[in-house]
Amino acid sequence: YGTKLMNLLKMHAVTEGIEYFITYADNYAIGYFKKQGFTKAVQMPKGRYQGLIKDYDGGTIMECYVHPSIDFTRVPETIAAQREFVLKRVRATSKSDKVIYPPLPSDFADAVGNTLPLSSRGILLPNNGSLSGSSSNVDTRSAERSLAIPGVVEAGWTVSDLLSITRGTKDADLKKHQLKGELMSLVNKVSDQQFSWCFRDPVNTEEVKDYLDVIDDPIDLRTMEKRIRKGDWYKNKHMLYSDMMRMVNNCKMYNGEGSTYYDYAVSLEKYLTSIFPKRVTAAVAAATVEGGVGGS
Repeated sequence: YGTKLMNLLKMHAVTEGIEYFITYADNYAIGYFKKQGFTKAVQMPKGRYQGLIKDYDGGTIMECYVHPSIDFTRVPETIAAQREFVLKRVRATSKSDKVIYPPLPSDFADAVGNTLPLSSRGILLPNNGSLSGSSSNVDTRSAERSLAIPGVVEAGWTVSDLLSITRGTKDADLKKHQLKGELMSLVNKVSDQQFSWCFRDPVNTEEVKDYLDVIDDPIDLRTMEKRIRKGDWYKNKHMLYSDMMRMVNNCKMYNGEGSTYYDYAVSLEKYLTSIFPKRVTAAVAAATVEGGVGGS
């Protein structure tokens, strides 16, 4: 019912000419507001809400743009119509719903080993007709079985295409995806902490005009999240932890001991040691001592 009520509220806002919703969300409400179309990137001109909404320490300001042309009470129907439109365009060029092959026989896996060589069936092979020199026996058998399936060759698949999808490639992609998930989890854990609210977004240098005079290399949680989503920035947890520690050190340097923000940085530093593996924290600490890593 929460989503239904929010959508009804948005429809009422459209009739009133309201363009934006702005709210402060605590750590437990951020997920809900994201599902309702809210984002941490506030686009509304600051002059339109500054002084009219109460600021909360530890809360996250979030915004939702209420698009005047969207019927928020018919979102499922709209999405279904968009999906059907895309499928209709795909069907116009696709043959998958026009050419139907019979199901594979129950003994297909055994029978494929007794079929004629792939080259004799008009299928081009790399390395002078030999599969063994371009991949392992497992990959060779997998390619043979795949190409023997009716329709695979007709769809344009080649031996080279199949051999490029090797176990090694799959493992590399799997490891990359797994690392991305682990890094995002670490950033989310930090972002969910009450003391991390001041680290979530870049420092507004228009308000803090001397910040870049003191801090040479700014960093924040939103920037880290963007780097993780891009997929190629962080090669391991050490690099993320280095950015985290630079963020801590930047905060300490600019604000100085005794300030509330300095205390937040101390709390964050302590928390980081509890969520990162000891081998990571120790390696980065050692590199920092040598002058290679850390905040400035």
